[in-house]
Amino acid sequence: MSESTAADTRPDPVPLIDLVAQHQTIESEVIAAVSRVFAEQRFILGDEVAELECDLAEYCDSREAIGCASGTDALLLALMALDIGPGDEVITSPYSFFATASSIYRLGATPIFCDIDPVSFNLDPQAVGAAITPRTRAIMPVHLFGQCAEMEPLWRIAGRSDIPVVEDACQAIGAEYQNRRAGVLGTLGCFSFFPTKNLGGAGDGGLITTDDPTLATRIRRLRVHGEAGQYDHVEVGLNSRLDAVQAAVLRVKLKYLDNWTEARTRNARRYEGLFEQYGLLDCITLPATLHDRRHVYNQYCVRVAGGLRDQVLAGLRERRIGCSVYYPKPLHLQTCFADLGGEPGSLPNSELASRESLALPIYSELTEEQQERVVQGIAEALGRKPVRSLQSHIPRPKFLSAGIRARAERE
Repeated sequence: MSESTAADTRPDPVPLIDLVAQHQTIESEVIAAVSRVFAEQRFILGDEVAELECDLAEYCDSREAIGCASGTDALLLALMALDIGPGDEVITSPYSFFATASSIYRLGATPIFCDIDPVSFNLDPQAVGAAITPRTRAIMPVHLFGQCAEMEPLWRIAGRSDIPVVEDACQAIGAEYQNRRAGVLGTLGCFSFFPTKNLGGAGDGGLITTDDPTLATRIRRLRVHGEAGQYDHVEVGLNSRLDAVQAAVLRVKLKYLDNWTEARTRNARRYEGLFEQYGLLDCITLPATLHDRRHVYNQYCVRVAGGLRDQVLAGLRERRIGCSVYYPKPLHLQTCFADLGGEPGSLPNSELASRESLALPIYSELTEEQQERVVQGIAEALGRKPVRSLQSHIPRPKFLSAGIRARAERE
């Protein structure tokens, strides 16, 4: 048998993200919406974007929502609206996508990296409190992987010094903290519509939410080169307008977002049972949904202890099972931020997460058979076998190793 023929007998790959499967369920609606935009020939901002902004303001329970060109620009515009600039400090997480810190750095301000909580992957409020200085002009928590940061202590810290909070909610649309949606948990909330997000467009797109009408007015001006109307530029802004085509696609998808989130949550619960079935909870720590949260699982990131993460990563890839590392190098150790003085060992929780975390498929169309292949692939990579069979693939809630579970319950 030839090598190519042998490869044809293998099971189909399990992708980390499958956008095709989602598109097939809504294809006719998306095509109709895009065709409407082409028929009208109004491609930049306009009614399509205004309608999406209204829909998303309602979804996030915010007074204002302003579309822009990307999640990165959302962060940048939010900071510009707060007049963040040279000499200012913005406290944020080192364990996040690059845009979190680059938006601060591009304005001449200094990102101050505080370590994360090892359970949630989000900012440790105690570390934030210790990092406040007279130069602190904002706090930027990241709602990483689809779960909100611990906001109540951050509100207290920010309130004592009258510091605005800018939510990096680019991975967390629909996530909740104390029954309030991401995007209304700070002064400004920033979202991304990158195609792989829970609400993803057909390209780049972003959004800022706020309850402050003055900030909203300024952001709307900043996204169009600082123009107040009739080519009167009262400040220097950006070209960061949301395309009408993206808005049309997003308006279709928004109707399905909560159903897709529920499916992601079911997949997360199913993983819990499978990891228990294969006896992997002694070396694999599953994501924790903390108290008073709605986790939307933009990513399903486990932690692989004992220096075995890369072994598991290689084993899954060998079996054509999608996986990825978010994030292999924390931001305080990035080459471009060397002038900030970050040193290995200075933020140990973030650095350990970078060595242990592994993202597994969690998209809403993922099947039970595909999930079992994922966990079986991990077990095989570690030389494990199932310890018992399950009566049901929907287990009782159990998602943490004993030590971390106890800590989560205390908090």
